[in-house]
Amino acid sequence: MKKSYRQDRMGGEIRRIISELLLRELKDPGLSGLVSISDVDVTPDGSYATIYIIVPGSKTGLAATDDEKQKVLGGFNRAKGLLRREIGARLQIKHTPELIFKIDTSAEYGRHIEDIFNSIAAGAQDVKE
Repeated sequence: MKKSYRQDRMGGEIRRIISELLLRELKDPGLSGLVSISDVDVTPDGSYATIYIIVPGSKTGLAATDDEKQKVLGGFNRAKGLLRREIGARLQIKHTPELIFKIDTSAEYGRHIEDIFNSIAAGAQDVKE
């Protein structure tokens, strides 16, 4: 389903505000490290916003562990009230959307697909030799 202009614009603004707050104001230990927002989906009526979070692993090049992901989700859930208040104030909207946080696993999925292709290519290379 295609997003409306309003949904797309509101999602972009929410993403910008949360990213800015992550850099400057949120001091939760669960949000320490390289955490970023990949996308924000807003429902057509503006009552809910799903925020997709990228959590890189603490070890370079590796995916985040389930514990690291839960720590980040906990940090965002603890900051939910502050985030909603700031979004409402900065966007000057009467009804701020309810925030839903989800881990974005698209990068991990992409790496998994790449590994599959590499193993197929390696198998084909062995057959040729």
